[in-house]
Amino acid sequence: MRPCDALTRESVTDALRTVLDPELGLSIVDLGLVYGIDVVGGTVTITMTLTAPGCPLHGVMTEWVAHAVRALPGVEQVGVNLTFDPPWTPDRIVANPSRRR
Repeated sequence: MRPCDALTRESVTDALRTVLDPELGLSIVDLGLVYGIDVVGGTVTITMTLTAPGCPLHGVMTEWVAHAVRALPGVEQVGVNLTFDPPWTPDRIVANPSRRR
């Protein structure tokens, strides 16, 4: 099996679970900040939001996301697209967050 054959939305989601919001202590997945994951060959594109448009972690959070995904076998390119439509609300937080790593 080639490395990119193991690259799936699930493996990317697992990698994103390692990216924590430093204020809330939950992963960006459990916070509901990840709106979409596209995997095409070795290219991964993440569409996500932040808890607020003025979030001071704007630049660093997208770099944390890209870094976590780049660590996966088979990843050749990572794109992180920020959107605020729809805006994030606390209703998006997963009721029973998974602590899988």
